[in-house]
Amino acid sequence: MSFHVSRPCNTLKVPHVDLMLNIVSVLIGLVTLVLGLVAFMPLLGWLNWFVIPIGIVGAAVGALSSSNGGRNLNIVLIIIFALRLMLGGGII
Repeated sequence: MSFHVSRPCNTLKVPHVDLMLNIVSVLIGLVTLVLGLVAFMPLLGWLNWFVIPIGIVGAAVGALSSSNGGRNLNIVLIIIFALRLMLGGGII
């Protein structure tokens, strides 16, 4: 007795879209990095409240991609800037 197992159709997955999502995630991560470096200056720590949500959006876009590079970059940046925010007293 043999059973035929049908596989899902992979025609809906477009490979270049996954690559583009990773590139967009990396670009968002670079914007987050530049803004976060500005937020490391004294008296500009409040800027981290705007930088961290941008990183979260970048991580979400990176999670939609098949690659992990953009997502991991944004996660690392979120952790670094959240630590900076905690050290500055922004999050208790």
